[in-house]
Amino acid sequence: MSTNDISEYISILKRGDCITESQLRHLTLTVKSLLIEECSVVAVSSPTSICGDLHGQFYDLLTLFETGGQVPDTSYVFMGDYVDRGHNSVETLILLLCLKALHPDRVTLLRGNHESRQITQVYGFYDECLRKFGNGNAWSYCVDLFDYFCIAALVDGKVLCVHGGLSPEIRTIDQMRSIDRQLEIPHEGAFCDLMWSDPEEISEAWQISPRGAGYLFGEKVTTEFNAVNNLDLIARAHQLVMEGRKYLFNEKLVTVWSAPNYCYRCGNVASIMMVDENLQQNFRFFSETEKSVHGGPKGEERNALQPYFL
Repeated sequence: MSTNDISEYISILKRGDCITESQLRHLTLTVKSLLIEECSVVAVSSPTSICGDLHGQFYDLLTLFETGGQVPDTSYVFMGDYVDRGHNSVETLILLLCLKALHPDRVTLLRGNHESRQITQVYGFYDECLRKFGNGNAWSYCVDLFDYFCIAALVDGKVLCVHGGLSPEIRTIDQMRSIDRQLEIPHEGAFCDLMWSDPEEISEAWQISPRGAGYLFGEKVTTEFNAVNNLDLIARAHQLVMEGRKYLFNEKLVTVWSAPNYCYRCGNVASIMMVDENLQQNFRFFSETEKSVHGGPKGEERNALQPYFL
C-alpha cells in the first residue's frame, strides 16, 4: 500500500465519506504488520502528547489535531477506546490507522476495553460497520487488528500510559511485557485489569470494581508501583472527567479524557497532555465542534446512541 493511497484515504474521510471494504482490509493488514513488531509495552521518546478516550467522535478528533499539532510534527500516544458511542467510530479508527501507517514512529495506539469483540457488538461499532459497509467483514478486520494493539507505553522510562489502571497480578512493567496480548481481552486476570481498573480514594489497597471487571485501586498501590518501577507518573484514560483531566494521589496518577461533550450530551471539555523533553506536563483543552453539536454532517440521530456509560 503506497503513501499516496493512504493520503487519499485521509482526504476521503475529511470530506465526509468512507473508504471501501477492500481498502479497509488492506489498511488493517498494513498496520498489523507494524504492530506485530512492537512490544506489549512500547517505548516512546519525549516530547509527546498523550490522549484519552475518543469514542467515535471523528470531528472532535480533527479538532484534537488542530489543537495539539498535526502528525508527524507532533508525536501522539492514544490510550484506547477509539470506537463505540459516537456516530463515527469507523472514520475515527481509520484516520488513526492511516496516520499509524504513514508515520509509525509518531503514532502509538494502545488498546482500551472497547477494543474488543464483545463490547463493540453492544455499544455501537458493530452496528455502524453494518450500516456503512453492508456486512460484518469490516468489523472483523478491525477487531482482529485490535488483538495487536499494545497494552501500554512507557515515555522515557518514567511515564507509564495504560488505558485503565493497575492489577493485583502485576507488580512490575516487565510482567506487563510478558502478557500475551494477541487475543480477545479476557474476563479476568492481569490483561483484563489493565483495561478495566480505576483509581479511587480508598483506604484499602484493592476493591472489587462496580464495573464488573477489573479493580478499584488506591494511593498505596499507586505509590508502591511507581516506586518499584521508578516511575514519575501513571497516565490513563477510561473515566469521564468533566474538566478533561484529573490528578490523583499527589499527582502520581492522571486521568486524561479526549472526547468533548461525551456522547453529545455530557458537557465536558477534552484535553491533551503534552509531555516535554523534561517530562513536564502541560494540558491543552478543547470543546466539541459544530459538526458534533449538530450530530455530524449527515444528520445522524443522537437518540440512536447506546445510553450506557462504560
